[in-house]
Amino acid sequence: MSGGVTVSKDGVPALLAAIKDLTLKRVMVGVPAENAERPDEKANNALIGYVLETGDPSRNLPARPFLVPGVQSVQEEAERRLEKAGKSALEGRRSDVQAQLTSVGLICAAAVKDKMDTGPFAPLADATLRARIRAKKGGDAAAAEELANRKAGQPPGTELVPPLYDTGNLQNSVAYVIRDIRTRR
Repeated sequence: MSGGVTVSKDGVPALLAAIKDLTLKRVMVGVPAENAERPDEKANNALIGYVLETGDPSRNLPARPFLVPGVQSVQEEAERRLEKAGKSALEGRRSDVQAQLTSVGLICAAAVKDKMDTGPFAPLADATLRARIRAKKGGDAAAAEELANRKAGQPPGTELVPPLYDTGNLQNSVAYVIRDIRTRR
């Protein structure tokens, strides 16, 4: 009786390809350049998002971080999905790797949008509320009510006028992309 190994299928190439594919991919969440443009605006959504995230002391704008805290709020779930992607890569299942990376992107983008809605953030300045009223046809009833409340002695709040939501344009531009790290864009 002779001993030996019989190979019925060589899965090594698929395994190596899946591992290489995973190590060259990055899930990025934010405002991709292709989603950044705003009609009739000088500043695009990417710039507006950056200024909101970090603040601009020269313009008296406080930081209202939403991107980093939004992603951090789902970090454990994202890590679980990335672990599944790694296991799928080790099993040579490239489509499962892609599915897990996609789920990470969807989860993180949704968390960022949720953070934009829920804060907490510093309330808008009176001047910003007045600008919103002027900018909208027929005014902005919520901004007007917030100003009236402040005039009546109530402290500034964010319930009536969420600081990071005006037209929805910025929030709608939050997305994810899965990029190959070998490409610049």
